[in-house]
Amino acid sequence: MAHLTVSVEYGLHCLLWLAGSGDKPLSSRDLADFQGISHSFLAKIFPKLEKAGIVQASGGVRGGYLLARAPEDISVLQIVDAIEGRKPLFDCQEIRGRCAVFGGAPPEWATDGVCAIHLVMLRAEKAMRDTLASQSLADIGQTVAKKAPSHFSSDVEGWITARLSGRLGKPSTSSSGEEVLS
Repeated sequence: MAHLTVSVEYGLHCLLWLAGSGDKPLSSRDLADFQGISHSFLAKIFPKLEKAGIVQASGGVRGGYLLARAPEDISVLQIVDAIEGRKPLFDCQEIRGRCAVFGGAPPEWATDGVCAIHLVMLRAEKAMRDTLASQSLADIGQTVAKKAPSHFSSDVEGWITARLSGRLGKPSTSSSGEEVLS
C-alpha cells in the first residue's frame, strides 16, 4: 500500500455502479464509458477483482460483471488489496546502521529491534488498514446516495438500460432536463 493509485479510485467507482445495477451485469467497457475513463486501463482491474472474489464474470451475449457478494460484505481494504496487492506503506532502508560515526560497524544498540522511524510507519499503516477495513462498499454508496439529487438514480438506471439495449453513448435529456450520455 505504498501509494494508492488511480486504479483504486477507478475500481471503487466501478464497484459502486455494479452495486447499483442489481442483477444486470455490466462490462468493463460499459463502466469505462459511463465514467469517461480508459477501457484498457479498467480491463486490467477487473481480473484482479474477480480473482479476489469481489466480482464475478457473467457470460453470454450481454455478459459482464456482477458483485460476487453484497456491498456491505466488501470492505474498502479488500478492494485496495485486490487491486494494489498488499504492499507496505514504508520500506525501511535501515539507514540507522550507516551513520558515519560508526565507521561501517554499527553498535548493537543502534540496530537492535525495529527502527524507530519504521515503527511509526508501521503504526500509521495499521491505522490506515483498520480504517479501510471498517468501511464497506455499501457505506460509500450510502454517502453518495445522500449527496446525489433524487433523480440521479433513475438517470443512471436509464443510461444502463439504454446501454444494455444497444443505444451506445448518444446524448439525451435526464428527468431534470440536464443533458446526459445515454
